[in-house]
Amino acid sequence: MTRWVSVILLSTLLQQADPETRIVNYLKANVRPGQAVTVADLTRVFKTPEEQAALSRLFNTFFKVPITVAQIYSKTKKIPTLRELSDQFQFRVPGEMDVVLRVMEADPRVPKFMTRDPRTGEITSVDVAAIKADPNFGRTIERSIAGWEGRAAPGFAIKSFSGSDLSSGTLKGQPHLIYFWFTNCPPCVQTTPLLVALNAKYAAQGFKMVGANADHVLELPYTDAVRAEYLKKQGVTFLEGHLTPQMQLDYGGISVFPTMFFVNRKGVIVKQMVSFQDKATLEAAIQAALKP
Repeated sequence: MTRWVSVILLSTLLQQADPETRIVNYLKANVRPGQAVTVADLTRVFKTPEEQAALSRLFNTFFKVPITVAQIYSKTKKIPTLRELSDQFQFRVPGEMDVVLRVMEADPRVPKFMTRDPRTGEITSVDVAAIKADPNFGRTIERSIAGWEGRAAPGFAIKSFSGSDLSSGTLKGQPHLIYFWFTNCPPCVQTTPLLVALNAKYAAQGFKMVGANADHVLELPYTDAVRAEYLKKQGVTFLEGHLTPQMQLDYGGISVFPTMFFVNRKGVIVKQMVSFQDKATLEAAIQAALKP
C-alpha cells in the first residue's frame, strides 16, 4: 500500500509541475549508478512540445557541464559550487544541478573527472586532464582553455540589438573589450555595473566595449523588451549585439559567462577573464589594452 501511495504522489507531482521540474523529479527518482540515461528513453515519458523543449535544453547542458567546470577551474583555480553552476545554466529547479551531475556520474560515456562530497553533493576535486583525454570533450576543452593572450582576436560579424551590422572591422585600430554575457546571469549582473563605470572613465581614451549577448544561442526565453529593460536598469550605453554560434565557436566555444577578452590596438588579446572580476582587475586589463 505504501509503495502505491508513493507512486500516486509522484505521479500527481509530475502532472502539476512545469515541464523542467517534471523531468528533474523523474530523474531524481530514476537515475541508477552505471546506467546511462538516454534521450530516447526520456522521450517515451515526456511527449509534449514543452517537455521536448525542456529535454533538449537539459541534453545540451549535459555536454557543456564538464567543459564549463574545467574552464572555470583552469582560469580561476577554484572549483565551482553547485550554485555557481546552476547560475551558469539558468537552473531554477531545486536540486537540478545535483541531478544533472548524478546523471553524468552514472553514464559510462562521461569521463570520471570529478569527485563529490556524498553529503552536500558539492564537487571536491576536478581532473582536467581526464576531460582533455576524452575524445568527446578533449578538443573543445583545449580550444576553450587555450592560452588566448598574445593571439589575434578572431573576427566576428553579428547583429546589434537594433538590427544593424556589428563587426570586428568597426573596431580596427581601437583597444576594446568583447564581453560575452546573458540576461540575468548572476555574475554578469555583478560585472555589468563595473563595466558601465569603467566605460564612462575610459571611453574618452578611445577604449570601446562590445557586449555579445548569448540569450539566443543558449535558447533562453528572454524577449527584446526584457533585454532592453535589463540594459536600461544597468545603465549600459556601450554597443550590444546577439552572439552567434559561429562567434561562440571562434572564441573557443564560450560556455562560461561572463567571459571577457581585452584587445589592444593591434587586435591582439592581452587579457582573457571568466566569471566575476573586481573593478581593480578589470581596470588593470583595460589599461593593458590601452598601452601603445
